[in-house]
Amino acid sequence: MKYYLIVGEASGDLHASNLMRALQQEDSQADFRFFGGDKMSAVGGSRVKHYKELAYMGFIPVLLHLRTILRNMRQCQEDIVAWQPDVVILVDYPGFNLKIAEYIKKNTQIPVYYYISPKIWAWKEYRIKNIKRDVDELFSILPFEIDFFAGYRYPIHYVGNPCVDAVDEYCKGNVETFGAFAAENGLNDKPVIALLAGSRKQEIKDNLPKMLEAAAPFTKDYQLVLAGAPGMESSYYSGYLNPKVPVKIVFGQTYRLLRQAQAALVTSGTATLETALFRVPQVVCYHTPLGKFIAFLRRHILKVKYISLVNLIADKEVVRELVADTMTVANIRSELESVLYNKVYREQMMVEYERIIQILGPAGASRQAARQMVSLLKK
Repeated sequence: MKYYLIVGEASGDLHASNLMRALQQEDSQADFRFFGGDKMSAVGGSRVKHYKELAYMGFIPVLLHLRTILRNMRQCQEDIVAWQPDVVILVDYPGFNLKIAEYIKKNTQIPVYYYISPKIWAWKEYRIKNIKRDVDELFSILPFEIDFFAGYRYPIHYVGNPCVDAVDEYCKGNVETFGAFAAENGLNDKPVIALLAGSRKQEIKDNLPKMLEAAAPFTKDYQLVLAGAPGMESSYYSGYLNPKVPVKIVFGQTYRLLRQAQAALVTSGTATLETALFRVPQVVCYHTPLGKFIAFLRRHILKVKYISLVNLIADKEVVRELVADTMTVANIRSELESVLYNKVYREQMMVEYERIIQILGPAGASRQAARQMVSLLKK
């Protein structure tokens, strides 16, 4: 069968490439065409456009590049109609992909599947109308989404979480001592506090200085190791480092770092879940400009109580979230002290991590999604 996939960022490229490999196992005649990245190209098929030509984030960048975005959208729509795939598979990236779904549903008979559903439970809940109208099947990687969509009488498929797959595969293939990790990266023998300060420049600018200042008193007993973001130049970090706070930066080693860390300061996002899967006690830190205003919006506009995937999946506060006006040096320092030195507090977090891992289920999200997609298409 012919599969047309659309992603708009690096994480989508990774998840889509794994899905493509799984589809090949289920369908020996699988033929791919896609808007995607290098990882998808490595699997095979024809890439129409690289996701980097689509990836505009935030109101101002989108406004400035609106003509390009609309041109890309028209090209995508026309290319799908010309190629006539058996299915269009959308991967996350809702701003672009939901427009594609609307066009395909209105103008063709091609079924539309959505893998990694839009996070409308956090905000833009009105998009449920578009999803019910334009998406034939939705495949979720977050278990709590089942009940959310059921509330709108829209059944979806939970297939497991790709982070479980990635961490499981890494741990099976990598058995490394702390000594080997430390020697390769020029570290000393002190235990490690990992700093995951975000993947975008603005996140690093906003979060890293406070993380370093908060962690400074603990460098007597621990060493700080910062996970460099993919594609970020090491020189970018220099403007936000504190010469009085020793820290080592490592690139392309986030999983290695988490495997060896005793605690972590983590910005919100997928990293919070990955940290939990490695059983590392953590503090979630996310600075925003206009902290008090954002905190007000969070209380009165956002539909969810938490911002970290760990707490959302657990449906309770497992890890402390220091966000907007609560993201202060004093608060970070106090919470980090608890996760480092309060044995009962650490153990309780570990118990909750294990419960979350049970909720997520076993590895195999891509395989499960591919199996269900092929079965539905054959029907």
